[in-house]
Amino acid sequence: MRTRSGRGAARGRSVVRVVEAGAEHHVAESCLDGRWLVLGKDGRLTAYARSRAGLLRWTETRPGGPHWSKPECIPAPDLTHLSVTQGADTYVHFLGRRAREGDEGLPTVDIVHAIQYQTARPVTEWKSLGNPHPQREKAARLGAPVAAVSTTGRVHVLVRNAGGGLMLRREDPSGKWDAWLDLKGSGVRDGFPAAVHASGRIEVFAGNAHHVMRWSQAKADGDFEREPNIPVRVAPATASMLETAPGRSTYYWADEDTGQLVAHRPGGWVIPLGGAATGDRIAVLRTVLDGYDCTVLAHRGLDGEVMVAACGTENEGAGLWWSPAGGAGVGAPALALDGHGRIVLASIGTDGTLCVARQGTGPGLALDPPVRV
Repeated sequence: MRTRSGRGAARGRSVVRVVEAGAEHHVAESCLDGRWLVLGKDGRLTAYARSRAGLLRWTETRPGGPHWSKPECIPAPDLTHLSVTQGADTYVHFLGRRAREGDEGLPTVDIVHAIQYQTARPVTEWKSLGNPHPQREKAARLGAPVAAVSTTGRVHVLVRNAGGGLMLRREDPSGKWDAWLDLKGSGVRDGFPAAVHASGRIEVFAGNAHHVMRWSQAKADGDFEREPNIPVRVAPATASMLETAPGRSTYYWADEDTGQLVAHRPGGWVIPLGGAATGDRIAVLRTVLDGYDCTVLAHRGLDGEVMVAACGTENEGAGLWWSPAGGAGVGAPALALDGHGRIVLASIGTDGTLCVARQGTGPGLALDPPVRV
């Protein structure tokens, strides 16, 4: 758990500086997994993506925009996967799967972690969290990491092991890292979501070829317990979670058999949402529209067009109307509220640039035309 300010903490750690590189290093190749559009403590949004050289970052020049910085390249060598999450303290955490050349044709694989404490400030050096497998052959089959940060600031790292189970490593209250813990499970697929409830409880939603497995904490920073499986087939890396009532999540995903988008809450029916996804994660956001508690969703359609819709929170059954909003993109879009509380939809364009559509002055979910950054 961190209690120092971001500036003071950053002084005590090595940092990775932004580098001036060729133009190709400032072109996004893919999105980061997780919520890659985040709001800083100073009210400015930051967007992240992957480039050939590592981590790419755009930052609003002032709260509410509309102007953004040029893309900055932060070196992150040898990473095969990169995910991002943000804690309640607004610190942004990056988790990567690093694979370096090794002996006998097997790569040396470990999980690495870095932090951005303040908007537009340097990112700390990449710190290795190791690998739960001491055997090189098993270690090479480790999955892609996902992170969640409890409300007390403790980072929880979750990753599929070589046998298809779920592994956990987390910080203790002093900021040191506990040993790897096996949460069991079978056939876990990469790209699963982990979400933090307002109470600080963390919940994990991980599919395999036959059903969805769930883990949750009874209290913040507590032990993880298995919840009943859900007998549905989720297309890998499409699922998202959103707390839609105190202590209750709604799950959104693309059905593996049909590709159709659906929503579900335990104890209820699977609700069709219309539309079909391309295998990317669905972006979800809870906010107030015209005085009503609403859920906003965004995904990339089969033609690559970014689509957006809204409904009353936990009222998906009343129907959603999808509208094009962000132009053609690659990877999953992202949703966030800016420093003035307006909805912002971000996507990575087919040319590797950042595209941003912001809520306008009209009623309901009215987004202005997207702007290419």
